[in-house]
Amino acid sequence: MSDTLYLSLWYPNLRLDELAGKLTAVLGAFAANGGEDRVYSATVWPVSWSETPVLQQVYGRRVSGGSGGAGGAVPILGAEPRLAVEEALELLHDDYAYEFQIGWSLWEFDAPSNLVARWVRAPRLVRVTGYGPLFDDGAYEADGHIRVDFGTDAPFLEEGVELDSVAARHVEENVRQLVELTSAVEKASGATARLLWSELGESLAQRLAARLGVFN
Repeated sequence: MSDTLYLSLWYPNLRLDELAGKLTAVLGAFAANGGEDRVYSATVWPVSWSETPVLQQVYGRRVSGGSGGAGGAVPILGAEPRLAVEEALELLHDDYAYEFQIGWSLWEFDAPSNLVARWVRAPRLVRVTGYGPLFDDGAYEADGHIRVDFGTDAPFLEEGVELDSVAARHVEENVRQLVELTSAVEKASGATARLLWSELGESLAQRLAARLGVFN
């Protein structure tokens, strides 16, 4: 059964006015680790997740390849991480949360009907959220000053796919990319503690080891 995968990051004695720099560093690490270099959207949540956002800005997904209009220019959608963070954190409050979506590509098994099954690099939107210290009754203590929501952990296990040598290689590449991104965001943002965890509380490492047949 698939689970939702998160990465929580904590920083010692983090001041609210330092949050922008940390968020920019985390978002900026995606481009070198299988992700995009521009932010798709930004949302600012007041007080708790049950409230209506005070800001919702959709910049659009970055366009790659193909040709554009006059002169062959290709439109570049999305916002640079620094600019997206600056815009959202103009509404800086200690009981707000700042959520950004950014593209990240992983190998996925594509088996459409009547077509040959194949492995493809498929983009997904990852959520990066920075917490004010009073948002949702101090949710940062459990979730981290910054939390990365990777979505379903299916690409790191592919439990519905027969695990031959090709499938195992693609799963291992996805896991390696996850590990490299996790290390990159920790280093770039200066986090002193990090935790990769799942919504159901299951260990990805143990499930992966069992999936690859490491344990008898």
